[in-house]
Amino acid sequence: MPKLVQRLLIFFIGIPLVIGLVFLPFFQRLPFHIAVCAFSFIGSLELYDMFSKNGPLLPKPLVAILNLLIPVSAYVCVCFSFPFGIVTGVFVAGTCILMAYNALTVKSFEHSNTAVSLSVSILLYTGYLITFISRMTAYEHGSFYIAAFLWMTFICDSVAWLFGMLLGKNNRGVIAASPNKSVAGFAGGYVGCILASLIAQKALPHIFPGSLWKSVFFGILVASAAIVGDLAESVFKRSSNVKDSGGIMPGRGGVLDSIDSLLFAAPVFYLSLLMLYGVPIFLR
Repeated sequence: MPKLVQRLLIFFIGIPLVIGLVFLPFFQRLPFHIAVCAFSFIGSLELYDMFSKNGPLLPKPLVAILNLLIPVSAYVCVCFSFPFGIVTGVFVAGTCILMAYNALTVKSFEHSNTAVSLSVSILLYTGYLITFISRMTAYEHGSFYIAAFLWMTFICDSVAWLFGMLLGKNNRGVIAASPNKSVAGFAGGYVGCILASLIAQKALPHIFPGSLWKSVFFGILVASAAIVGDLAESVFKRSSNVKDSGGIMPGRGGVLDSIDSLLFAAPVFYLSLLMLYGVPIFLR
């Protein structure tokens, strides 16, 4: 199947299905949280496999389970209105468990720093960052915030790809981490995300109040994070000498190849809701 057709199927079928999960309200949007946990868990396995090409890590089951507990704790906080500081606590506890396991079981020490550092990085990247999406389900208008977030990041990625394909032939290679990325593609990402932000403001003025310039700035912030997130995963893949993080997503590679932009953009979107729109739930 041509890559263009695969991308179009994901855009017109896959993305609406994911966004649709946000609007299933029973059990505090349990289907959406299950999807988040599944992406987090599979992503941790993919990242583990990539990192293991650079050196030994701590046991895979231990890392994957500790990673999964982080988004699960976010769902528990949403269900029982617990402070989200608990999520950070679970991440810190997981980090301490990994360090303790290494200290108590290691027989030789030449790879300990690498094993612990890479294992903790998995918890941060695929476990902790994704919880900023989960946390938005606690908002009064959480479904609409998450839908707007997914809309902005997916449009950013899609328009960046389209501009890069059509206009990026002679301006590639500006970033060593991803030589196929082009100036036109980066510009397209910003244009797409800003337009998506403006459309979100027009469609949902009650949750995105204020001037158009505020919405433009919002789009710039989210686009910047999404683009850096994509480049960060490219560094992981290039360092591990792999083309894709996996093969589970048609036309996209692995799970991480599909959510890399989301992972970086989620905390930026989350914090921007507080800074730009005064969403009070952040104070929980």
